[in-house]
Amino acid sequence: MAKKVGVDLGGTHIRAGIVENGKVANYIKIKTPKTKEKLLKKLCEVISLSLEKGGKEIHEIGIASPGPLKNGVIENTPNIPLQNFNLKKFLEKKFRKKIIVQNDVKCIALSELNYGIKKKNFIVIALGTGVGGGIIIGKSLYTGKGNAGEVGHMIIEGKKDLEYFWKRSLKKMKKDYGKEFFIKNIMKSKDKNGKLILNEIYTFLGIGIGSLVNIFDPEEIVLMGGVREAGNKFTKELAKEAKKYTILKRFPKISWSKIKHPGVLGAGLLFE
Repeated sequence: MAKKVGVDLGGTHIRAGIVENGKVANYIKIKTPKTKEKLLKKLCEVISLSLEKGGKEIHEIGIASPGPLKNGVIENTPNIPLQNFNLKKFLEKKFRKKIIVQNDVKCIALSELNYGIKKKNFIVIALGTGVGGGIIIGKSLYTGKGNAGEVGHMIIEGKKDLEYFWKRSLKKMKKDYGKEFFIKNIMKSKDKNGKLILNEIYTFLGIGIGSLVNIFDPEEIVLMGGVREAGNKFTKELAKEAKKYTILKRFPKISWSKIKHPGVLGAGLLFE
């Protein structure tokens, strides 16, 4: 596998590195700017630094980006200020390299397929700034007409989707416990309000995951995101809740991704 630059463009952080033989070297992580101009400037700086460290033999740059997106155009993502922006064209003009832009969680799914759980049929759910999804069917990434896997936009109640409830819970936790809260600490706490928020999370995620199990019958559900420090207790409680909403006798394992820098790695795998 030739060296590639992989970039994970997230709503909270931009991560990048040199991808080669299933590993990420020269890892970089910075906060994602809130304006279009500053974001593009920082993104280019990160890519330039990676190319400098990787050497002249790098000819390909993979970008894992929030979706929906098509043909390198980020359409109407709510989590970064690049709505209806042709990121592929912009970066090709800037770096004169081959560019592929793909949904970030689809990239994570590719990482899991090649270097993680390596199963035939599974679903990745990323719990970050928003909620994203990647679906593997028959050892291939399922994209539909281009944007399949937007699990965060499943309607859970009324006209409100999974991502709405996830962001609402994050907002509540930040308000009550500060910006640097950890779900694992809230789980250990005896605070009643914290327990109520956690129960809300288990409920709406349980409904969503239960629905996905009914539709796809996956071998495993892999969770990813900044809250994976919550550990196995979180996944056990989530599985317990999700089972209430399934009609299948078999229920898949729910696990946390064990891959380091999966978005960056998956971005590099876009060229394989």
